[in-house]
Amino acid sequence: MAHRLLVCRIWTLSAKEIRCLPASSTAIASTSFSTSLQPSSSQVSFLSPSHGLPRSFTHTTRRQVSFNVQDNEDFTERVINSQLPVLIDFHAQWCGPCKILGPRLEKAVAKQKGRVAMAKVDIDDHTDLAIEYGVSAVPTVIAMRGGDVVDHFVGIKDDDELDSFVSKVIGK
Repeated sequence: MAHRLLVCRIWTLSAKEIRCLPASSTAIASTSFSTSLQPSSSQVSFLSPSHGLPRSFTHTTRRQVSFNVQDNEDFTERVINSQLPVLIDFHAQWCGPCKILGPRLEKAVAKQKGRVAMAKVDIDDHTDLAIEYGVSAVPTVIAMRGGDVVDHFVGIKDDDELDSFVSKVIGK
């Protein structure tokens, strides 16, 4: 238990705090974290100056490729009034093919690097939108530009067909 607490404390210390640790703390850490396969004379601590401290992970922001439609106002604002072409993925939580198509479609949209947006509409939550756009089966994908439907498909498509569909929507 004491080792866990020591590990947690050392792991959360900043680089400046570790450099200021008393020699006794470094010695304890050195013996706790050394590898048992090396002879005791050549044991190395991850805290030793020659090895440096573990670097923190760089934070990369991932651009949001798609968004979930919240209500009719959100749909009007983010889909119908969008400056970009928008692919609308009508899906349902219980739909197996929807779970396959969704990630494939997001991947195809991500390849376009911001030239197209993707809205996800759960037909169980937004039945009125599904009825308004004539969705009779899921998954259904409708492409809109400037508030007008320009293309659509129903069912699963492979990656090449999705890439082609998205490119065609952007190029129209």
